[in-house]
Amino acid sequence: MKIIDGRQISDAKRAQIKELTAKIKSETGKTPGLATILVGEDPASKVYIGSKIKACENAAIKSFHFALAANASKDEILSLIKSLNSNAEADGILLQLPLPDNSFAQECINAISPLKDVDGLHPFNAGLLNLSKNWDELIEKNALLSCTPAGIIHLLKASSIAIEGKTAVVIGRSNLVGKPISMMLLANNATVIMAHSKTKNLKELSKSADILIAAAGKPRFINKEYIKNGAAVIDVGINRVGGKLCGDVDFDDVKDMDISITPVPGGVGPMTITMLLENTLKAFKNRDRSA
Repeated sequence: MKIIDGRQISDAKRAQIKELTAKIKSETGKTPGLATILVGEDPASKVYIGSKIKACENAAIKSFHFALAANASKDEILSLIKSLNSNAEADGILLQLPLPDNSFAQECINAISPLKDVDGLHPFNAGLLNLSKNWDELIEKNALLSCTPAGIIHLLKASSIAIEGKTAVVIGRSNLVGKPISMMLLANNATVIMAHSKTKNLKELSKSADILIAAAGKPRFINKEYIKNGAAVIDVGINRVGGKLCGDVDFDDVKDMDISITPVPGGVGPMTITMLLENTLKAFKNRDRSA
C-alpha cells in the first residue's frame, strides 16, 4: 500500500499560494479577501469555518467572517450576500453548508456572484465545468471549480497517478463531489463510470477501476472485494464511528493490497481548504481582469 499524503501535498500547494498572494500584493497593492458566512452554531461547521479562517491567515489572505443566528431568515442571508457581492474587498464568498434550514440553500448559493463563488457551486460555474472541452480549457478560463473534486485532481496529479485513458469509477452522485469529480476526470480524458445506491453489480464495476472515488457517505463500505490491485483509491468519506473518524473505505481490510490510497483523516480533507484558497486567488484575478 502506498499512502497519498494529503497533508504533505496540501502544505506544498499552500506554500505556493502564499507566494502568489505576496506577489499579488506587491504588484497591485491589494490583498485577496475571502468572506465566510456561518448560520447557526453547528459544532462541525464552526470547526470547518475556523480551519478556513486560519488557512487564510497562514496564506496572507484577508478574511472576513459573518455569523448569523440559527433562526436567521432567508431574506437576512440574501441581504448579507448582496452586500458582499458589492464589497470590493471580498473577492470570494463562502456560505457554510448545510444551513439550519437547508430548504433554501440553493437559492442562497444562486445569489452569490459567480465571480465570487469560491465553492464552485453556482449554476454558472457548474455549467462552465460541464461545457468545457477539457482540463486545459478550464485552466485557461481560470474556472472556479468545486473545491473537494479539484483537490482530488490535484492529489492524483501531484502523486503522478495517470488519469488519461484510465477507467475511473465514482461511487456517489452528489452535486458537491460525485457529479463534479466525474466531469473533472472526464476533462482529464478518463473513462468515467458513475455509480450510486441504485447501481447493480457495484463490486464488479468498482473492481474495474484504475481510479476509484469513494464518496458514498457510508463508513467502511468499500472493502478489498471492491478494489483491484494497482488501483488508486480516493476516500472522500468523513464518518464518525465510535468517536473516531473513518472513511468510506475499510482501511484495515485493504492495507495489504498493492494500491495507492488517501487516508482519513489526512487525505482529501486538507486539499479542500487549499483549493478554496486557490479559488480566492482566481476570483481576485478574474474580477481584476473583468474590471
